[in-house]
Amino acid sequence: MNKKLYSGHTLRQIRSDFGLSQTDFAKKIGMSTAYVNQIENNNRPVTASVLLTINRIFGIDLAAFEKNDLDRVVQDLQEVFADSRFHTSEVGRQEIQELVTRAPGVTKAIMDLYGALRSFHDQSVLEDELVHTGAAAEGSSGLRKSAYDEVRDYFHYTDNYVDSLDRAAEKLSYEMSLQNAPSKLDRMTGWLRKRFDITVELTPDYQGTLIRQEDYTRKISIYRAIPQSTKNFLLGSVIAELCVKDLISQEVKRARFNSGSAESIARLALRNYFSGALLLPYDEFLRAATRCRHDIQLLSNVMDASIETVCHRLSTLQRPGANGLPFYFVKIDRAGNVVKRHSATRFQFARFGGSCPRWNVHQAFEQNSNKFTAQIAQMPDGVQYLSVATSVTKHQSDYLTGERRYALGLGCEIKYADAIVYADNLAVDGKSSAEPIGVNCRICPREDCDQRAFPAIDKDPFIDPGRRGIVPYRLTGAE
Repeated sequence: MNKKLYSGHTLRQIRSDFGLSQTDFAKKIGMSTAYVNQIENNNRPVTASVLLTINRIFGIDLAAFEKNDLDRVVQDLQEVFADSRFHTSEVGRQEIQELVTRAPGVTKAIMDLYGALRSFHDQSVLEDELVHTGAAAEGSSGLRKSAYDEVRDYFHYTDNYVDSLDRAAEKLSYEMSLQNAPSKLDRMTGWLRKRFDITVELTPDYQGTLIRQEDYTRKISIYRAIPQSTKNFLLGSVIAELCVKDLISQEVKRARFNSGSAESIARLALRNYFSGALLLPYDEFLRAATRCRHDIQLLSNVMDASIETVCHRLSTLQRPGANGLPFYFVKIDRAGNVVKRHSATRFQFARFGGSCPRWNVHQAFEQNSNKFTAQIAQMPDGVQYLSVATSVTKHQSDYLTGERRYALGLGCEIKYADAIVYADNLAVDGKSSAEPIGVNCRICPREDCDQRAFPAIDKDPFIDPGRRGIVPYRLTGAE
């Protein structure tokens, strides 16, 4: 290992999962209780010999210790304490790091409480609006984190990779010979008829439904007008419900969601995850991505999948021992709402509030759909990223239906640039070519940004009556 690995929270979690006291755990791995206690409190690093012993005795994959969850959680907690409601607290990064490493349970409780607080605030605003417009608000869901955010956080902290489902989908894909099929839809349709006696038909009737499954007639109807790749993906999700329902239930149970709504959303998300892995099986897709240097349009054409499915699948290639490049992936609507987000890198998205206007994913709406732009972006910590962005337009059922357009962003650290075709025309080695971006204005330390929407929460705006720049104030205050 190139650097000392302090991962006491991971060790503590493993011990807890096996129901062992520190003393019993220490006996099993042949160490003193005091030594284990020091590791768990990050007073000592986890050595290679300890890792190998844990792997041998408990079967824990070593990748569990390598995941860079610490930086993610620290960043997330920084955003929490950047909220104006905590402005007088002035909690520094070092204090947050200590809290995260020494008390992960407390950290999670703070994150959940803050998520619940924001959801409660949003609901209160909604209810005020309903009262103002004369509509009736029937009750309140109380102070709790939104189900959607719960599920999004689940995928975020699992590196967007679900091993059991991924391997099951890959196995089934090969059993179907799906990648050799002239038409994936026809191959899946034939397999469903043979395996489950289910008929698939294409219908011209939309009626607000893209796919409909009727158990009593053992028939699946898919709206004929949607793109072929969408038909494939929807049918793959149905196959997930038929084939891996128990695996999905196990994952949902393991996640310990706080509400039935979160469990339902997670089941849908896991069915969709399975579908993506079925259509783009891990090993084959990883080889294809490496071979074409992660050319998204080429992968879409070769693998017969949509641009969005390809981007999302690239962000899931984190199988222990067979990792792809660590990408982040984000999907944003025209109002700036983050629809999907995940980062297998050190790159951090804003969990609360807007993101950085200098980031090229926002500029993608100015381009034609499926036109790709690339940017070298530099975060305040000095880490540079290759950021690829495009926009996609979703299917319109008819002339009167509004167009749905989204921006997609995919990126990784600049050190992987040689493996990505989009870096070929960029000055990768020139620091001056990097675009300075941040997570969002509330926690961005850059004082010279001419696109700042409002001051950083830990800085006081200073207005000089005798001077006026593009931004009408300078920042002063805490470092």
